[in-house]
Formats: sequence, structure tokens, C-alpha cells
Amino acid sequence: MNPANMALAAFIGMLLPLQALINAALGRQTFGALFAALASFSVGTAVLALWWLATRPGFDAAALAKVPWWGWLGGAIGALYVVGATLLVPRLGAASLICLVVFGQLLGSLLLDHYGVLHVRQPIDSTRVAGAVLVAIGALLVVKPWQTPAA
Repeated sequence: MNPANMALAAFIGMLLPLQALINAALGRQTFGALFAALASFSVGTAVLALWWLATRPGFDAAALAKVPWWGWLGGAIGALYVVGATLLVPRLGAASLICLVVFGQLLGSLLLDHYGVLHVRQPIDSTRVAGAVLVAIGALLVVKPWQTPAA
């Protein structure tokens, strides 16, 4: 694996809890979590549109008609994540939220890989299960569900 790609992925991952905290603060200061998520997506859409236009892309409207129905679900999943994170970060804290999200991503990824959903099949093996167990233990140590939250 390319170390620069790994570093970029880690940096983007570091920004996700900040995004959740910013959106939660925006929601508190305005009209709630759903509005904050909408604002986040609106700003993100504007940034992406400008970035896309700056790359001088080709555009073929006919290609859009060929996309299967499920090809448009990524935005809905992203919206669910942003609203969920905006609602949950004040309740769970940034570290707990991200640990639980990462654990969920790992479980989902293992299943999608195992069944080859939308990509080449990569079966679950004992090493991957051991990794998932370690992530689960790590998430539990960060989340500490056995402790009552400090007032």
C-alpha cells in the first residue's frame, strides 16, 4: 500500500469527528441536527460542484440514464451518516461515536467483501475475524458502556 494514500485516509478520518462536532454546534445554534446536516451537504455540494467544474469534465447525460437505481443510494447513506453523527456526537462524545462507526464499518465491510457485493469477493478468514475482535475490544475500551457518564 502506498504510504501517502494511507496518510491521506488517516487525515480524512481525523476530520470526521471534527465534522460531527461542527455540525452539532451548528444545529444547537440554528434549527437542529437535520438543518445542520442539510447545511453541511449544501456547502459540500457547492464545493464539489466547483471542484468538478474546475477539472473541466466531459458530460454525457445519456450515461446518467444507464446508472442502476442503487447507484444513487450513496448520497442517502451519506446523509444518514451526517444526520446520525450530528445527533449522536453530543450524546456519545466524538471518540465513542467514531469508534462505534468504525466498528460498524468494519462489520459491514467484512460482509460486503465476503459476499463480493459490487467488487471482487474476499472471504472472511480467521485473521480478519481476529482483527475485527481487536477493533471491538478497542471500541469497548474507548466507549466504556459499563460506566455511567459524568454529569
